[in-house]
Amino acid sequence: MSDPFRGLSAFPLTPMSEDQVDEGAFVGLIERIVAAGADSIAALGSTGSYAYLSGAERSRVARLAVETAGSVPVIVGVGALRTSQVLSNVDAAEEVGASAVLLAPVSYQPLTDDDVFELFHTVSERASLPVIVYDNPGTTRFRFTMELYARVAELPGIASIKIPWVSADSREASEHVASIRDSIPDHVTIGVSGDAFGAAALNAGCDAWYSVIAGTLPEPALTITRLAQSGHADKAIAASKQLGPLWDLFAEFGGSLRVVAAIAEHLGLAPRRCLPLPIQGLNGQQRARVASVIDQLQLS
Repeated sequence: MSDPFRGLSAFPLTPMSEDQVDEGAFVGLIERIVAAGADSIAALGSTGSYAYLSGAERSRVARLAVETAGSVPVIVGVGALRTSQVLSNVDAAEEVGASAVLLAPVSYQPLTDDDVFELFHTVSERASLPVIVYDNPGTTRFRFTMELYARVAELPGIASIKIPWVSADSREASEHVASIRDSIPDHVTIGVSGDAFGAAALNAGCDAWYSVIAGTLPEPALTITRLAQSGHADKAIAASKQLGPLWDLFAEFGGSLRVVAAIAEHLGLAPRRCLPLPIQGLNGQQRARVASVIDQLQLS
């Protein structure tokens, strides 16, 4: 079994059909990731729309992921508004055989650093699975400080920190990753989540790429990862730049979720309107642009 905190971790959609989880489409995405050879699978991340699912739906999706993944480690997102709900999700992930849990500080009211620390403290005391700290300010509106990284990383069971980005400048990226590395214990890995920065982050010393696009198109993401891991930094950057039109769509359309959903629908991997309502997805003109980019890049 590969290390779930290093290499390429693929974050699949949880496709919906008529307000129900489309289990067949979800299993199909997991099978693609396994066939490509990703190092781990992260079910119920932000791309997996965990916040929109009931506890029962989340437990079922987690079980399907583990059963389908075989020997590939499965990370399960457990974020929720209340700590008691987070702990229930952790219990469910443990029950189905997940390898780790992914926790973002989800909230309606703004959270303080102490609120977030206590959340991770409580979960680390309760969970028998390793915990990945998910810093995702674009979604949660909470931004970790370097000091909070350090406090949380000292807790037992914290295995990795998922950071949101690095600079495209190689020197700045390396300095940023090094500053985090200096603030946390040696056993805690660092992963990046911004797909456009995946190659730069791996080149800068990140241990993992927690990738959105790998959940639907795992092969190009795996190529970038393996190039960076083998020391071919320039080739990894070049391979990422080839996907530049895709990264541009992520930026233009307010993030990756709607774009990745449109890709999955275009390729027949998910039903039309596969995102949970009220998320409408892209309009017809935007979908046509996504389809054009996917066809232009010959991605399938």
